[in-house]
Amino acid sequence: MNTQQIAQALRNAQSPAIAAGPRQITTAPPRPDETWTVPGGTAWVYYGEGNRALTRPVIMADGFNTGPSTLEFSWQALECGGHPLISELRRRGRDAVLLGFDERSDSIIKNAEAAIGAIFEAVGRRQGDHPLAVGGFSMGGLVTRYALAKLENVGIDHQTALYWSYDSPHRGAWIPLSLQAFAHYIRDYDPRFSDQMNSQASRQLLAQHLTTWSDKPEPAPERNEFLLELNRRGSWPRRPRLIGVANGAGSGQGNGIGPGQTALRGTGELIIGTDLRTQPQSGDSRVADLRFVTPDLQEINSPGMPRMEGAPGGMLEGFGILADVLNAMPELGFDTAVDNPIRDHCFVPAVSAVAIRDIGSDHDLYAPIDDLSPEESELDEFLLAGRNEGHTRITEELCGWILDRMP
Repeated sequence: MNTQQIAQALRNAQSPAIAAGPRQITTAPPRPDETWTVPGGTAWVYYGEGNRALTRPVIMADGFNTGPSTLEFSWQALECGGHPLISELRRRGRDAVLLGFDERSDSIIKNAEAAIGAIFEAVGRRQGDHPLAVGGFSMGGLVTRYALAKLENVGIDHQTALYWSYDSPHRGAWIPLSLQAFAHYIRDYDPRFSDQMNSQASRQLLAQHLTTWSDKPEPAPERNEFLLELNRRGSWPRRPRLIGVANGAGSGQGNGIGPGQTALRGTGELIIGTDLRTQPQSGDSRVADLRFVTPDLQEINSPGMPRMEGAPGGMLEGFGILADVLNAMPELGFDTAVDNPIRDHCFVPAVSAVAIRDIGSDHDLYAPIDDLSPEESELDEFLLAGRNEGHTRITEELCGWILDRMP
């Protein structure tokens, strides 16, 4: 057994992205009415019912992952993911513009050029003068927020009446430090997880980041630089109405995941001893024991962090995605089996998605948003889900609320 053999086995396991999940197309989308090529991206356009040309455009930007956007999957996720958003949008006479990026893990600022290109195309191709609605899902909400703010900052009329975001991490996102550390720890065998964590977009999105498994967690320099650049552009666009929704509940009640709990434990010969935990409470700083192939065991400590994994917010199967990859490898001849008591964790805290609190303390993370003044939010209006659910889960509750507010 050697590094090359194990690396090949991991590649054969078709590792998905920890921060986005697997993408598999099961329903073929209809052919779009228009296809636009924009700087750094592509857009598919579906006319609203009764429209023979672009008339009432709604730009919907893709979120974070690695590699190019798959607009087939974007259509499937929005149409077949629990609520037929595209059909409902079109039924109301709106034109759906699905915006994807050539590289989803590129800098938010770079991908904003694709959003700006789509805005220019919409304004130039539109019949009549109906204002635009522009926004996105997860990172797509930040991409379009920056794009609109930049256009205003340089004096260009974007002709947008509504900005919307769907579970976007306005105050930061979270990948468990134990997961980040393990991704970097196995880099010699499979660099994909590590590369994803160290991508430009990931560094900008994550509230706390690890560059290597032994690093101290802190905001990446790229995050600080992005926030400074966003503020330089005015932080938010001022002309459109600003709305947003969260896949987290507003009650302040967490998702039930406790602090310091084992989420993934190695049981196979090559990984036994590995113990990935949720963020512990004060007084305990141990988040992980790491072992992979070699007999060495590394202990990872991270004191002073809030109880992020259990916070109210949109949830991601980060631990579960990794466990599925590792548990697939014994079939390839490598014993990396694991137990996986906890699959999910909070990815975008509710207070971040509605831009009402920072996420650096338990006090803010678990704030009962329903009891706060809505004026504390940087958004003009927002809606939270009735319960903590999957990140960017497409629901009638959230989608209907956004559609009712279209210009």
